[in-house]
Formats: sequence, C-alpha cells, structure tokens
Amino acid sequence: MLNRLKRQFWQWRGVLIAVPSVTAIVLLLRFVGLLELLEMAAYDQILRLRPQEPIDSRIVIVKIDESDIKNLDLPISDGVYARVIENLKKYQPSAIGLDIYRDKPTGQGHAALVKVFESTPNLIGVQKVGESYDSSSVPPSPVLKKLDQVGANDFPIDRDGKIRRTLISVKDHEGNGLFSFSWRLAYLYLKDKNVKFDLTKDGLIQINSTILPRFQANDGGYVRADDGGYQLLINYRGRMQSFLTLSITDVLENRIPPDLIRGHIVLIGSTAESLKDLLYTPYTGSLRRAAERMPGVAIHANSISQILSVALNNRPLIETWDEPLEWLWIFGWAMLAASITWQQRYNRNAKRRVSWTLPGISLSVIALVIVSYLALLGGWWIPIVPALLAVTGSAIAVTAYVARSAGEIRKAFGRFVTDEIVANLLENPEGLKLGGERRKITILTSDIRGFTAISERLPPEEVIRIINLYLGYMADVITQYQGTIDEFMGDGILVLFGAPTAREDDADRAIACAIAMQLAMHPVNEKMTSLGLPRLEMGIGINTGEVVVGNIGSEKRTKYGIVGDQVNLTYRIESYTVGGQIFASESTIKELTTHVEIDEKREVQPKGVHEPIMIYEVVGISGKYDLHLTKSDEVFYQLSKPISIQYATLDGKQVDRTLIPGRLITLSDRCAEVQLDQPALYSIPAPLTNLKLNLVLSDEQSVSNEDVYAKVLEKPTQPHCFMVRFTNCPPIVETFLRNLYSSLANPEKATTQ
Repeated sequence: MLNRLKRQFWQWRGVLIAVPSVTAIVLLLRFVGLLELLEMAAYDQILRLRPQEPIDSRIVIVKIDESDIKNLDLPISDGVYARVIENLKKYQPSAIGLDIYRDKPTGQGHAALVKVFESTPNLIGVQKVGESYDSSSVPPSPVLKKLDQVGANDFPIDRDGKIRRTLISVKDHEGNGLFSFSWRLAYLYLKDKNVKFDLTKDGLIQINSTILPRFQANDGGYVRADDGGYQLLINYRGRMQSFLTLSITDVLENRIPPDLIRGHIVLIGSTAESLKDLLYTPYTGSLRRAAERMPGVAIHANSISQILSVALNNRPLIETWDEPLEWLWIFGWAMLAASITWQQRYNRNAKRRVSWTLPGISLSVIALVIVSYLALLGGWWIPIVPALLAVTGSAIAVTAYVARSAGEIRKAFGRFVTDEIVANLLENPEGLKLGGERRKITILTSDIRGFTAISERLPPEEVIRIINLYLGYMADVITQYQGTIDEFMGDGILVLFGAPTAREDDADRAIACAIAMQLAMHPVNEKMTSLGLPRLEMGIGINTGEVVVGNIGSEKRTKYGIVGDQVNLTYRIESYTVGGQIFASESTIKELTTHVEIDEKREVQPKGVHEPIMIYEVVGISGKYDLHLTKSDEVFYQLSKPISIQYATLDGKQVDRTLIPGRLITLSDRCAEVQLDQPALYSIPAPLTNLKLNLVLSDEQSVSNEDVYAKVLEKPTQPHCFMVRFTNCPPIVETFLRNLYSSLANPEKATTQ
C-alpha cells in the first residue's frame, strides 16, 4: 500500500508540489490585501455585464439637477421643500424620503416645513452618523428626530472609494441603534404587503423566508473591512435610469402623472454636480463609458429596491461563501490547471505540448469567468481573481517544474554527450529533425582489453561498479578536450571530434585526448587496487574520414550519431591495440598540426577494407598539449622448463575450434614467447591476431582450466616462435605467472627483446 502511494505521488509529483504551494501563495497574497482591489474590480465588471433589469416602478426619484438649481437658487429654502412634500402627499405615496439635510432652518418657510413634517407620518428624513465611516456627522431635523422619522444615510466606503455596501442599522454616537434611511422607507412600503418580519436567534433580520446576511470583514473579496453595524452587500439594479424620475420643478408645478406616485416610494434628493452628492459605485469606470458617479439618492433607491425585491419578487441578495469553502474553490482551480499542464509533460513535440496546454488553460479561465458570472446572477460572489491566479500560477509552476526537470535531464544527458550536442538538440530549431550531413571528422574509440572475461568472473554489481569508475574518469578527460561522447557501449567509448561543431584542431585534440585517457588509467587502477578489483588496460583507435552525422532513428526514438565505413574502420584499428596502446590511421596523422611522437608504424589489412592501410602507434604529442606515455622495454627470462599450452585464434568474438599445441619458452611481466609444437602442421599466427589459450599443467588443474587472452605481437623471434602480449589473465593465472616471473628475475638469465 505504501509503495503504491509512493508511485502515485511520484507520477503526480509536479501537481502535488505545485498546487498546495500556489494555493498557499495566493491565500497569503489575499490575506495581506494585495488582491482586494483586483477582486473588487472583477466583481464590478461582472455586475456591469449582467443583463439590464427592468425599471423598478415602485420607486420614484424627485431629482434636483442643475437646471432646477438655476430656477430655485441656492440654498433651496425650507418653503420650497414644504411645497414639494405637500404636492406629493396629494398623490398618496406609500413613503416619502427626504435625502436632504435639514438640521437647521434654511431660507424662508421653515414654519411651513415643520408643519409638513408634523403632518406627514410616512416621511423619513436623514441623519449622517459619519464619523464611523471617515466623514463628518450631520444631525437630523429636530422635528423628525422627535417623531422618530429619521434614518441613517451613511454608506460604508471601500478602499477604492466605491459604494458596494449599505446599512440596515448602525449605532449613533450615543450608542443608540439607528435604522438606515433605505431600510425605514422599505419597511413603510412593505408593512401593509403581508410581509413577515422576524429576528433569528443570531440577531439577523428575516423577511419571509429570506435571512438578510450580515456582512463580515472578509466576505467576498474584502480583507479586514470595517463591518460595524448591520451591513448588507448591495445587489444593484442598475444606474439612475433603473428608476422613474421627476424633476423638483415638475413637482412644484404639479406636472405629475396621476398614477406615478400613488402607493410608491418617493425619494427627494440631489443629482446636481454642484451639490456634491455624487459617489463612486461599481458602475464607475466602465470600459464603454466615461467615469461616472452615481447620486446618493440613486444608491438609496438601489438599496430600497433590493429589499423590496427580496420580500416580493424572490430576487437574490449578494451572498458569499465561508472562507474554508473559498479556499477549497481556489485549491480546486489550481488542481485543474496543474493537472492539465502536467498531463502534457510527456508530449515530445514542444509546439504540440504548448498547443494543447494553452487551450486547456484558456478554457479553464473561460470556464472560471463563466461560472463566476452565473454565480453572481444567482446572487453568489465567489472569488474570481484568486482563482485566476491559482490557474495561471499552477500552470506556470508546473511548467517551471517540468522545465527544471528538463534541466536535470539535460544535465544528466550532458553526462553522456557534450553540452554542444545538448544545445544543438534542445536549442537549435533544426537540432531535433531527423537526418544528417556528410562531414569530415576524427573518430576515437576505446575499449578495455579482456573486459568480457572480467565481467564473466565478477558479479554484475561489481561489473557495473568497474564500468562507472572507469567511464567517470574517461568522461572527464574527453570533456576536457572537447570531445563529443556519442556512445557508451559497455566498456567501450565512441568519441567524435568535429561533430556537432567542427574545429581546425580536431585531430590534434583527439590524439591529446587519447594520451590523456591512457595517463588517466593510472589513477583508475590505483582506485581499482584499493577496492580489491582487477587492474584494467585500455586500447584506443583513432581515425579521420567522411561520415554522416546527425539525428538517427524515428520520430519516437532518436539519437545523435554517425554512420559510415570510417566508423567501422576505427573499430578495426582499435582492435589491433594491446593495453596502453594508441593506434592512429594515416588519415589522422596527415590532419595533425602539432608534432606527435610515433613509436612504430605498420601496415594492416582490416577486415572489410580492400587495400592495406598504415597505422601508427602514438606515444606523445608536443606543443601546447605536451603529453607523453612512458614506455618501458620488456625484460624476458628463459623458462628452464617450458610450459605447455593450447591456443585457438579469435575472429571478433568467435573462437576457432582448432586447438593448437605450443609451449611458453620465455616470459616477461606482460608478454611471453610461444614455440609451436608441430610447426609442420600449423603456421605461426599473423601479428595482431587475438588468441585464447590455456596453460597445460598437470599439477595445477585450477590454473589449466582458466582461459587466458593474448594478442600476437610483431616482434622478431626464433624460428617457429612468436611473441604474445597477455591482454587478460584470470586472477589465479596472473598470480601464477607473476610468481613464476619473480622466481626467474635473475639478471644472468635476462635477455632484452
């Protein structure tokens, strides 16, 4: 079960890492308030995009605009308002709201206004509590206050200066509860409409079956807002045009349609710019309109309309989710975006990956906007900006994680090929296309002598340990000389000089690299000895010629590599080497611009090549590289008692079934001289031939049963004899020969070959 969970986690690690991280970051940004204004702007935009609602004919606004001010002069006297109210009363409105401060007499007619106040029980005046909402307080009309016909006309103002909330009730400076202007007028209208009002056990107002939710400091997009009093989010019906209007001049001159006011709520208020009762609302700043402010009387009309519609039309209020549900909402969108992006991580085609991911994320964003829009139509304000950030943030986070993983892959890839190939494949627009180009390059191959026999004698874990140790040293050297590791083939390495980037000194660097690789075998073998592992010897072949280099394979599996006869020829050249040797073809020697030290040259006829070629044993290079191999002469000792052997020739990995008898007659540290037992029947093997031989010792059966590998050397010997170089000896045979050589180490019997 645990392993299964681990596998599932690994398969979805990018999502499981990105989603909680992005969600936490978004919630943190939200908590500190950095998203508040963005969320409000998004909320406003959705409000403006809602379908236009019909005019609410239950509310009539008597406006005081600039033209009325010109006719009436400022300040408008108490007598004018007395006449306006008297004229309105004739049409029997349900309620009259005077959104004009009358805390002290103004102009003529104050007595008439007082009389009207006292004779109009359905008239509500205004008082500004003010100081709780960052503005000065204004006391109510003393007459209306005494009659308890006053409501607070304050609106909580958001950080961006807009009005999105209204009040049901608030406490005045003396700590007394005061209903709002809008609520009192709505209540007057509804009290005769068979509407049921109740208080819940939590102190919330319930109209019929609808509970008016009290605004909390972190509702919707708000962050630690002032939630004093009984506040309610305003579900705006619309702008001023959503209500019937009359000018105050029309009312004074009795130009009022008979049924316009009867049974309705009448609001008297200013709409003139000069009277400075214009406020910012969600309808301010539309992309299609110039910035406009809404008269305070129109905001009151929206607040009243909201309450009437809840009670009589089941129109929804603006409600919000509890915070844990909002967190889950944000987390869900982050999960969706991350999953869409993560699913495309295995798409090999980058353009196709983008072409699938971007539409998926775009559709997620569109779906989020549509869901938020439909939710607001239903009366729910759910976070849109945090969810959008979660979508984009998760997509970016997963993309970054995949890119980082690709970087790790690139780094790992760089362990096998050079950074140049990685850059060519990953950054060059043409780098990943199948196909190649013909070019002249220098090829280096290396191989551990007798590694097959070593791997047969050791556990697989030890074999891998040896290979990794060896290849680690070699890769560092190859990288130092700007070689391109095209392939690791077990213990073999194929290195390119001149691809993907050609340089004038490709051949020189290949020779220098080969010498440095042979010199690096000293620390390799020191490490091998310290680990109790067998010593290694390596042969290197170098060749220069035309090949085809490029991306080889199919659309699903591709590798950067080379194709051509020159590759096979390089392998053939390398096969002639013994441990510690470097053979270079004549074509490579001709390409050199730096002097090299040649120990010997020989003509060989590689298999598959029509004409013989010259190969050169390189032991040093001068100039800026200045690298040289130390070569010591082999000291041979005559065996007092020859050792019988049987040997067979090797052709690649194939062993000839013919066993040829012979004898070891001289011995050095790494070589031996072999004498044929039956020269009339068998001929001496050609130089550079690979042999598999067994020592024939009657008293050492364990030694005799072990296979020894050797290569025929091109050295002068006695008739019917030839020299061999041991390329791989089993530990027991190596110990036997070393002890034998030590016992023979007598200067009187030594001969220098």
